[in-house]
Amino acid sequence: MKEINFLKQNARRWEQAEEFLKNRKNRNPDELAGYFIELTDDLSYSKTFYPGTATTRYLNELAGRFYHLIYRNKKERRGRIISFWKHDLPEEIRRSRRHLAYALLVFVAAMFIGAISSANDNTFVRLIMGDHYVNMTLENIEKGDPMAVYKKMNETDMFLGITLNNIRAAFAAFTLGVVFSAGSFYVLFTNGVMLGAFQHFFYEEGLFIDSVLSIWIHGVLEISAIIIAGGAGIMIGASLIFPGTYSRRQSFMNSVRRGIRIITGIVPMFIVAGFLEGFVTRHTEMHAGIRAGIIIASLLFVIWYFIIYPLRLGKEIEG
Repeated sequence: MKEINFLKQNARRWEQAEEFLKNRKNRNPDELAGYFIELTDDLSYSKTFYPGTATTRYLNELAGRFYHLIYRNKKERRGRIISFWKHDLPEEIRRSRRHLAYALLVFVAAMFIGAISSANDNTFVRLIMGDHYVNMTLENIEKGDPMAVYKKMNETDMFLGITLNNIRAAFAAFTLGVVFSAGSFYVLFTNGVMLGAFQHFFYEEGLFIDSVLSIWIHGVLEISAIIIAGGAGIMIGASLIFPGTYSRRQSFMNSVRRGIRIITGIVPMFIVAGFLEGFVTRHTEMHAGIRAGIIIASLLFVIWYFIIYPLRLGKEIEG
């Protein structure tokens, strides 16, 4: 069967399924299960004969929404909070994986640009970080305490200030995506260039390992969360450019709701990263093995929860 005929044959039934989802009152459990079975059958057929098409992506998303509803109904007694962390957020991450991948690629590319630019121009790091910060860091290096900047403030004040600042940065990366994703790309690019130049600066001073063991104690969670926020912003912009089967307005509203879930989900990462930066990073006398352990544990958490677990959850949804 040609794809256009498949669409014509089933479009009305899919519209009815969407209407069923919109009607939050008087949902019949038998109808819910019936729609889910039909959609998974359609999805299986579409993946076999029309792999990678918009039709397959649409059915995958629609079936996922029914699975989500069934799962939520089954687990309601456990509470919405547990359901959010165990299912809702990972599912949103999975559905947004393409936009998150774009965000990661932009950030990593910008890091390389920042490092290479700094390597070829000694003044570049001053342009990016500012003369005051560079001079202060050089003075700290001469005093034998390169990371003294993390010890200037009271622990609690630093924790609160850093956490709020990072949440604002993530919110900017997210909301600026409304400018057809350009704003999110800009935030990711500028932050990536800054980090690349910053790390190369310490490399030039012969302190690369020391800087990694200090900065990335909090940086793994902090940077990962900013990239995720940027990916959510890119998703918003993409919804305006490529609305798919929805109206542009409906596509935008759907992506905003999904993006808000993602941003809500990464706030705890900023809180933990702020705590680490305020209370732990400053202890440069800490054994290198302990610092490396914190970094590795944070990295493993990010890889598991934001990559492996969502993909496993997706396989369950798709059967």
